[in-house]
Amino acid sequence: DAWSDAKGQLHMDSQQDYQLLGARRAPEGLYLLFRRAFSTCDPKDYLIEDGTVHLIYGILEKPVHSLQAINISAIHRGLQRVQLLKPNITVPELPSDMKTMEITAPDVVIPSQETTYWCYMAELPDSFPKHHIIMYEPVITAGNEALVHHMEVFQCAAEFDSFPHYNGPCDSKMKPDRLNYCRHVLAAWAMGAQAFYYPEEAGLAFGGPGSSRYLRLEIHYHNPLVFKGRRDSSGIRLYYTATLRRYDAGIMELGLVYTPVMAIPPGEDAFILTGYCTDKCTQLALPAAGIRIFASQLHTHLAGRKVVTVLSRDGREQQVVNADGHYSPHFQEIRMLKEVVAVFPGDELITTCTYNTQDRSRATVGGFGILEEMCVNYVHYYPQTQLELCKSAVDPGYLRRYFNLVNRFNDEEVCMCSQVSIPQQFFSVPWNTFNRDVLKSLYGFAPISMHCNKSSAIRFPGEWEKQPLPTITKRLREPVPRCQPAPEPWPAGPVPLDLGKLRR
Repeated sequence: DAWSDAKGQLHMDSQQDYQLLGARRAPEGLYLLFRRAFSTCDPKDYLIEDGTVHLIYGILEKPVHSLQAINISAIHRGLQRVQLLKPNITVPELPSDMKTMEITAPDVVIPSQETTYWCYMAELPDSFPKHHIIMYEPVITAGNEALVHHMEVFQCAAEFDSFPHYNGPCDSKMKPDRLNYCRHVLAAWAMGAQAFYYPEEAGLAFGGPGSSRYLRLEIHYHNPLVFKGRRDSSGIRLYYTATLRRYDAGIMELGLVYTPVMAIPPGEDAFILTGYCTDKCTQLALPAAGIRIFASQLHTHLAGRKVVTVLSRDGREQQVVNADGHYSPHFQEIRMLKEVVAVFPGDELITTCTYNTQDRSRATVGGFGILEEMCVNYVHYYPQTQLELCKSAVDPGYLRRYFNLVNRFNDEEVCMCSQVSIPQQFFSVPWNTFNRDVLKSLYGFAPISMHCNKSSAIRFPGEWEKQPLPTITKRLREPVPRCQPAPEPWPAGPVPLDLGKLRR
């Protein structure tokens, strides 16, 4: 049990918390079995929590005889992101009548630019009856694993009899406008995620009367090295059954709307933005018996460091829906929750993201680009409702007041001209302490524009502009780590390991 200083030098820990249980050699390498409490209350030890854990390892080129001979800054290192503490949930048995369907974009030439959203239209067979999707997984073209950032399969609106074929960039002027009516999420995958299984009591419905047979696959390609001519046929494989389960499941987006009005100043180590699903929206859109959230996928772009969604009822925080204090945009799993979360009409779902922009010289605005930011929680729940998106953003009028204030105190450095975009206005802000603090304050008190949307991107009827922020009168207590006593026998110092005596 040792720790490293800023220079990479290792030091023996005064509190030895690791116990070696076994060691063996094999053709592929050395295996060590050890145990350690999740929480040791040792400031030199890592607190193992429910979220992402970054495992850093080093490889020695030759044996060493003391810690002093190791400097971790000088050895070959690697990183593996994992969730060590996964809930103990059994994968449901798959039915014998299960079938598969691949929704993939054929032979795409990935554009030679950093960010591309690619859209491809697919069709279900004629008269395709209602089925339940019970599992899905990514299908990624070999060699393109680092380029495919995330993918979604959307079902189109049933009010249209047909949709045009399309296979091209989502922002192209050639894309038919009707494709904007394909917004009902069937499957969502992001880099780092594995196969996703629905609980045995629910499946995601598609096909049958009142359901469009047209699907839209959307792929986000992240090509920072601007490769040219790279071909891709990635997508998502759906596993489905005609034996319907008890509940139709749904997917709902929580958090912030993709808009530049939400911005993060440069040079911030922990800047917080919060998106709201208000009581007014859930009161209108959820059934009286409520919904049950069973899984969650957190999502930001490169500046995201922490994400948490909290359920609030009558102004009191009730429970954490999902949280990741060591979030990485390179490891975005759909995670089953330890326990199902019940959400009732009038409840609030508050999603907070923490960002680090210390490596950036200008503001980071909300948007679709990889260097823009998002704050999203895709929650998987049952029974399905019409509510597909419950998100917010600061009221644009209050943001204009912010820019006016910045102008007044900074010799009109921010142009309020109508032809200047909001991102350009943020880019021209001189980021002194005053302007940073005022922006933080604005996001903490200003009214919000609520998006309480159905799958067709149409809001539920009601007044959604200039809505007050939810009032929280009682917050959840921060969990206090419980230090487990060291199991006996526990060594007082390090255990020497003679590799020469290990059996091959």
